[in-house]
Amino acid sequence: MAQTGFFYLFSAVLLFAAFRVVTARNPVHAVLYLMLAFSQAAAVWLLLKAEFLAIVLVLVYLGAVMVLFLFVVMMLDLNVDSLRQGFWRHFPMAALVGTVIALEMAWVLMGGFRGQGIVPDPALQAAAAGGSNSKALGLLLYSEYVYPVQVAAVILVVAMIAAIALTLRRRKDSKFIDVKDQVRVRAEDRLAVVKVDVTRAAPPPAPEQPAEAEKKA
Repeated sequence: MAQTGFFYLFSAVLLFAAFRVVTARNPVHAVLYLMLAFSQAAAVWLLLKAEFLAIVLVLVYLGAVMVLFLFVVMMLDLNVDSLRQGFWRHFPMAALVGTVIALEMAWVLMGGFRGQGIVPDPALQAAAAGGSNSKALGLLLYSEYVYPVQVAAVILVVAMIAAIALTLRRRKDSKFIDVKDQVRVRAEDRLAVVKVDVTRAAPPPAPEQPAEAEKKA
């Protein structure tokens, strides 16, 4: 019963944190709520005896991705008012997409719950009996789900290339040095001696004051 109570506690905090990720007005607060949601999901996986998934979630997402994302959000000068513009105009489409995703997730989860009576692979049973869920997960990923894993890897590579391309695009408000122009530069291009003609004669010397003339005498 204690495990059930912890499950409902972690699930309630997870749902609250996920709701606040969407509704938070401050981007930094949204990232912090997302980190809280990931930590609660890791706790739920620990209750399900999936220690490997829980540790990976904490180390990869909480320890690297979310912290880096938090630093990026804090360093960027985000105009929150401009981000809020057009929210209600795009809300119907966003609600439709969210409803479709929720129905697909419910369909997949209910299908998984109905398929609990399926007999798993004997190799997976042997790995799980040995107490190593990491080995069982590896056998499952690289045997039955090898093609989805490869497709996910290709998608991640494409996303990484796209992120680098977006970061390295030319921006008018950023200062940069063209390496090719810097290599081709010559000494005579850096300094130019220009002879300027005199446009105005030098002013005549000021007359000496009487006191200064007496001192000189």
